Amino acid sequence: MTGPELSRRGLLAGGALVVGFSLLPGVRLLAQEAQNAGKEPKTDPKLPGSLGDAPMLDSWIRVDADGSITVLTGKAELGQGIKTALLQVAAEELGVDPGALKLITADTALTPNEGYTAGSHSMQDSGTAIRSAAAQVRALLTGWAAERLGVPATDLRARDGAILAPDGRRVGFGELVAGRSLHVQAQPTSPLTPPAEHRVIGKPLPRVDIPAKVTGGPSYVQDLRLPGMVHARVVRPPSYGARLKDVDTATVERLPGVLKVVRDGSYLAVIAEREWQAVKAMVALSGAATWDEQPDLPAEGDLYAHLLGLPAQATTILERGTPAPGARTVEASYRRPCQMHAPIGPSCAVGLMRDGTLTVWTHTQGVFPLRKSIAEMLRLPDQQVRCVQVEGSGCYGHDGADDVAADAALLARALPDRPVRVQWMREQEHGWEPYGSAMVTRLRASLDASGGVADWQHEVWSNTHSTRPGGAGELMPAWHLAQPFQPPQPKPLPQPEGGGDRNAIPLYAFPSARVVHHFIPTMPLRVSALRGLGAYMNVFSIESFLDELAAAAGADPVAFRLRHLEDPRAKDVVTRAAERFGWDGYRPSGRGRGRGFAFARYKNLAAYCAVAVEAEVDHETGRARLVRAVAAADSGEAVNPDGIRNQIEGGIVQSASWTLREAVTFDRTRITSRDWGGYPVLRFGEVPESVEVHVVDRPGQPFLGTGEAAQGPTAAAVANAVAAATGVRLRELPLTPARVKAAIGV
Repeated sequence: MTGPELSRRGLLAGGALVVGFSLLPGVRLLAQEAQNAGKEPKTDPKLPGSLGDAPMLDSWIRVDADGSITVLTGKAELGQGIKTALLQVAAEELGVDPGALKLITADTALTPNEGYTAGSHSMQDSGTAIRSAAAQVRALLTGWAAERLGVPATDLRARDGAILAPDGRRVGFGELVAGRSLHVQAQPTSPLTPPAEHRVIGKPLPRVDIPAKVTGGPSYVQDLRLPGMVHARVVRPPSYGARLKDVDTATVERLPGVLKVVRDGSYLAVIAEREWQAVKAMVALSGAATWDEQPDLPAEGDLYAHLLGLPAQATTILERGTPAPGARTVEASYRRPCQMHAPIGPSCAVGLMRDGTLTVWTHTQGVFPLRKSIAEMLRLPDQQVRCVQVEGSGCYGHDGADDVAADAALLARALPDRPVRVQWMREQEHGWEPYGSAMVTRLRASLDASGGVADWQHEVWSNTHSTRPGGAGELMPAWHLAQPFQPPQPKPLPQPEGGGDRNAIPLYAFPSARVVHHFIPTMPLRVSALRGLGAYMNVFSIESFLDELAAAAGADPVAFRLRHLEDPRAKDVVTRAAERFGWDGYRPSGRGRGRGFAFARYKNLAAYCAVAVEAEVDHETGRARLVRAVAAADSGEAVNPDGIRNQIEGGIVQSASWTLREAVTFDRTRITSRDWGGYPVLRFGEVPESVEVHVVDRPGQPFLGTGEAAQGPTAAAVANAVAAATGVRLRELPLTPARVKAAIGV
């Protein structure tokens, strides 16, 4: 894989035409006047998706004089399949085959600024913007063709890169754009192709990112190889608060292939010609360094008590109805440890400083925020830093991607004019990445005489769920410099999406409900955004508690949920998942097996997902296993049903791993889960025997984010199935063999 040598100016210059237009002459004139004055017209706040932030159509669609078409997005491919889905929406509206399009993803020199690729927003934001822009481009091309052919625009259609007339005449897109160049603001409404006429949207198009991954082709930033590239390794402090006392670099500097040893305060690294030379030099340099450390971590066994004892900011995020005494009250508390991203491929980046400009190839989820952070760290203008997103091997959430990009920036500055590749080691990834926060929830509910929920109370305690870069202080390497940057004070993420309180507000129509978020600013361990944020824990808590309430009411768990749901789309996915699982006729297929069910609408505004599972518990070992899962998902209009299934399937497997296996461990000084032995994840032999995902398509409805919809429901469904299989309710994650065995008392 080689790096692109293309600037936005180069992209837009020469024979290429970037298409933008307005169907209203007055708006077209206003846009031209603004362009002549060197400024952008004002953004219409009603523009759909990310068009509101990048309102010019030339930010999204390019048509060249040779007829080639380029689509641009500020979102990053993270393995969620958006490259394929975004090509589909553009192809549908332009009337071309998806294979005829070129897609450029997040690049600060080329693409619109769409912030972070996070929160399952890619289709909702970028997909909506690209679809609208493509439809408006098609309308413009059709208008130009109507002028040329003398045929009403309503009689023309776009197909295969040309505008076709009823009499068989055709004009290619390239011919139509020749000599034209417009830079005009998009309109709030677009002539979208009716669902009944879709040729591409709704079809299971094979993902364009898969072939290279399964054939060993260059797919990831880890595969990137640039001419003259050298390799670097960083010597990390052994613990969070450690400071470098002394290091003897002379011996390391004389090792074969070593080009430079870099020390800046407690920041220590080595650059070598070859990767293995860099690894050997890193080991030697680590052995030559001495550090000051302090035992400032809490005792692992006291983590939850420690969290509850820290100062917290309490915010009531839901207050509905008046609490009424019920016939019966049920209470429960649930706990979740810190958990890792633990990507299979440790974080990697490549940096190149040339002629005073830095380029970083990175698997970050936010190229523009990262550029701002790196520029501040290096004390450079933003314009002298370019960040190019390249998919990473196991990248989602705020893992080590931004930090290793900062490493690449620092080391590229130390050795200009040669690309510097920085690869983290496994123990560095596990020890330094930002984890998903440990959390505690307490729930209390009253049942009325008929067995319905009369009152609902939910409290959640959590650290922050986002310390993503927006300044140098969020980059871990910047903490260790001689002139360090300090991390800013953590802040909660606001509702309606939330952070620690994401999905803490139940979608169920309880007559009286109160939800309180206790935000804890002090972070015992480094934490940030892990897939789903607080939704994983809150849905686990809510849906586990609903099973406990159903048992108290003597009700079937699925019927109990349907009784308290009003949203018809929610009812649809619950009913679909239960029916396809065979809920009503279920009989355990073996000893120690049980069924479980759970539902949530991600963030209460994205995709609906219901999951029914069968789990097996070995009573001798306490080992729990997810045997079978059946899910139903409603993501609005399904652009690529296979892509939706991929996301739900992956979410189920990942959530099963979190729920049954994963927890960060530590002593009073250091993180101790620094390898796969200390941080076990689900192995291939533990993958469910079958996973079915049934997509509820809603043609014509808005896109709803899917990538994080399955994590919470799966966790609760698995816990509910384990409870059914053992007769014992476990409320602390993960459901390890030791914890299960202790609970069942065997």
